[in-house]
Parts: sequence; C-alpha cells; structure tokens
Amino acid sequence: MNSNHTKKLPLDQTPTDHLLRWGTEHPGITASNPKINTETYTLTIEGEVDNPVKLSWKDFLALPQTASTSDFHCVEGWSVLDCRWIGVRIADVEKLVKPKQNAVAVTFECADGYTTSLYRSELAGNDVLLVHRLNDAPLEEGWGYPVRLIVPSKYAYKSALWVVKLRFTADKELGFWERRGYSDSADVWKNDRYSRRSIGLF
Repeated sequence: MNSNHTKKLPLDQTPTDHLLRWGTEHPGITASNPKINTETYTLTIEGEVDNPVKLSWKDFLALPQTASTSDFHCVEGWSVLDCRWIGVRIADVEKLVKPKQNAVAVTFECADGYTTSLYRSELAGNDVLLVHRLNDAPLEEGWGYPVRLIVPSKYAYKSALWVVKLRFTADKELGFWERRGYSDSADVWKNDRYSRRSIGLF
C-alpha cells in the first residue's frame, strides 16, 4: 500500500480496493436494487427554483460534464481512494434551474424511496457531482446506476444511489438515516457518524 494513502484516510477508516455493491457485498445486508431503464429514466429537479425541469437520460448527458478524482468513505469504516468519477456538478444543475433566494438545501430522492439532504453550501464544491461513470465505466447497478450523488467530504450515506429527484427546499429536511440517529453533517474529517441525540448526549 502506498504510505500516502494512510495519511489521506480519515479516523477509523480502512482502505479497500473497490466500492462495495449495495445489496450483495455489504455485511448483513441483502437487498434488491431498483431496475432502471435509461430509455424511460427521468431526473426531476423542482422545489424552490425559477426553472424546474424534468430531464431525460439524453438531456442529463447533454449537461456540462465534469471529471473528478476523489476518495469515498463509508460510515461502516471502509474507504476507496482515488475514485475517478464523471458526471454533472451540482453547481451546473443550479445554473440550469436557478434556485430562489430562500432555497437553503436540497433533498435527494431515490428510486428505492431513500432520501438524504444537504445544504447548498455543502454541494458547492467542484467535486460534488451527480455521476454516471466510475473509473472509465458506467456505474453498475449496485453502485447506483444510472445516476448517483457523490459528496467526497461526507460519509457515503449522503452520496445517494439511483437518484431520480432533487428538491430545493427553504428548510433543511432529515433523510432516511439521519432520522434514525446518523449525523446530519456526516463530516468524515470530524469522525461525525452519529447524532448527539442518538448517543445520549442530550
């Protein structure tokens, strides 16, 4: 292992060689993944925006594409370094839909019913993408095919799989795991995995 990799790892993370596929490789989890056909796929972007849109797969691929290399950290304690992603920056999504002044956060809704949300300020980085390719190949089903969110500074439960809708909101909403005791900030560099309430601090 490259010694530099150890220096890049957040606290309590162990490197592995690939992203675990949801439903087949996560310990103790057996789940069927949604079957999505790109011929009928629609990405809806709505809420507190001036220009709500519904994008077909071709529309999505026609948006400005960004390549970015970043590390991926799962709250379960494993990390994959130097993932090469291709997708659309949230910053470019905002240019398209023009969020209103009162829009402070975005809730991401997924084909399996999962949700998570982040403040717009957390989505502003050039490495925050709605991705469709990993390491020069299309996403696999267990990695969120055809589109997933990638937020490298957060634990992976913020990087929603099978994204079908973005809702810009005036109030921050708690997502699936956040309502069940996981940290809403999910900051990997602060080892911020669980909410203070869930561990009895208040």
